[in-house]
Amino acid sequence: MTTPAWSQPRVAIVTGGGSGIGASISRRLAADGAAVAVFDRIGESATATAAAIEAAGGHALAVTCDVADRTSIAAGVQKTADMLGPPTILVNNAGIAPFERFLEISPESFERVMAVNLRGTFECCQVVIPHMIDQGWGRIVNISSSSAQTGNFGQTHYSASKAAVIGLTKSLAREFGRKGITVNAIPPSFIETPSLHQAAQGGHLGGGIDDHIPTTPVRRVGQPDDIAAACAYLCRDDASFVTGQVLGVNGGRVII
Repeated sequence: MTTPAWSQPRVAIVTGGGSGIGASISRRLAADGAAVAVFDRIGESATATAAAIEAAGGHALAVTCDVADRTSIAAGVQKTADMLGPPTILVNNAGIAPFERFLEISPESFERVMAVNLRGTFECCQVVIPHMIDQGWGRIVNISSSSAQTGNFGQTHYSASKAAVIGLTKSLAREFGRKGITVNAIPPSFIETPSLHQAAQGGHLGGGIDDHIPTTPVRRVGQPDDIAAACAYLCRDDASFVTGQVLGVNGGRVII
């Protein structure tokens, strides 16, 4: 017999849930029984993911939301609470990953990366955590990046923002564990997403994606479902003693 993921119904918010890793996480949490609010800056993408969940028998809500805008976050969380119930699972997946050499990074570009990747994560947590405190239970999973652990040529601002997400994760875990809230991070690496293909097309992966398979211990490209599976575990009741952790899902490319 399969053990239910939760002892009672849960409502999840997944930012950047309209495509790639976020869409896979949204589908997986819905398959496990959560009602999922799919947050995405591109409304059509959020709608498509929510529709796929509904077609599969799940319960989902599409929410157009820009995580760089506190007002947009607050409105989206309120809509979720009104239509699905208080959110007690938050997956901060929304992010941008531009390639720019360090001396060419403008203040505007740096601020934009930080606004989406770091401040967006911070503000989503700040808006959602009160709902978790009211319910006495919560799960937060922040999607970081292996670049936070190793650095990456041409992505100083991105790597810095994702490293800060790990620090944020650990601090929140210490502060809110007593409230029944766990906070963990997943730093993916080499996952087949639109952004990975864009990086390859831009010449940022050397000869291309296939050139990196021989240097990956498991000898394959990661899939969004690999991240979704790890995220689903961290969101379960079973993971109540796991907090403040950084769970690398990278095929062995980064071992720390």
